[in-house]
Amino acid sequence: MSKLEIPYLADIFSTLGTQLCFPDDELSAIIRDEHHFNAWFTPENTALAVKSIGEMLSKANLLKWLNQYPEPGSGGDKKVGLVLAGNIPLVGFHDVLCVLTSGNHALIKSSSQDARLIKQVLARLVAIEPAFESKFSFVDRLENFDAVIATGSNNTSRYFEYYFGKVPNIIRKNRNSVAVLRGDETSGQLYTLGHDIFDYFGLGCRNVSKLFVPKGYDFVPFFEAIEPYNNIIHHHKYNNNYDYNKSIYLVNRNPHLDNGFLILKEDKSLTSPLAVLFYEYYEDIAALQANLIQQGQNIQCIVSDIALDVNNQVVTFGQSQHPTLWDYADGVDTMDFLTKL
Repeated sequence: MSKLEIPYLADIFSTLGTQLCFPDDELSAIIRDEHHFNAWFTPENTALAVKSIGEMLSKANLLKWLNQYPEPGSGGDKKVGLVLAGNIPLVGFHDVLCVLTSGNHALIKSSSQDARLIKQVLARLVAIEPAFESKFSFVDRLENFDAVIATGSNNTSRYFEYYFGKVPNIIRKNRNSVAVLRGDETSGQLYTLGHDIFDYFGLGCRNVSKLFVPKGYDFVPFFEAIEPYNNIIHHHKYNNNYDYNKSIYLVNRNPHLDNGFLILKEDKSLTSPLAVLFYEYYEDIAALQANLIQQGQNIQCIVSDIALDVNNQVVTFGQSQHPTLWDYADGVDTMDFLTKL
């Protein structure tokens, strides 16, 4: 496959984006049926993920993104192993996109939790531009690779570092996202924050798992604003987690707040269990900023309307699960890494 110019790459992937924004019958059927293979991938959440990627792949976004790099598409045809996560639908697509647009070959080890969607999307890419058929392979085991991008947990990262440490690599660990409230947010803002908390059942690293709130914060308006999300409790796997964590807190007599589908617990940790949202009070915004900077390596993004001076990406309410092409996971520029191999 010869070098593809930036305008042509933008045309190809924006055409793919349009197909994802407006699914045909075949893609609609996959979106509808994914929950049979992964109960977390409900039709609503799968459709949200597909559409979000489609919107990301607008021609304007692609041109803005690709023009930041010297000659994308003309890479040295390195074989880049990709270990994809499977916590939310198509979560590994951006890594695949980066490898393909950088001119390298993607060796894709997809997650068993999310194996069908990525294959469907790439089949559509090949239908648009057949030259891409030779630029990726799905594999059960990574071998003969020149570089690796692997996403996993803090535990699996140790294995990744052992197996892949001798080649150029990006290895991602657990991260969580947080929200910082001022205390005078409108009900509309708090309702929108609900998307950052509940979309994909809170399973993504960009989902808010903790609130930082001012001392004396009244949680009643927050609970009232997120009440429309109460249907989440009817999902059996989410409900099981809610019941389990509630019983643990009751047995251990841990103070907590409960609205029937979400538990709030005061805790210093950033990582809350599923169906639980941790919170922590702050008194001084400068001290909070210092705290966030100190914990920056564990934070994916911060949701707030406050102009925070921190190292992590700050997004407004409702936007945590709508990253742009240049919002790289863990703040590591994947395209820069790939174009310099």
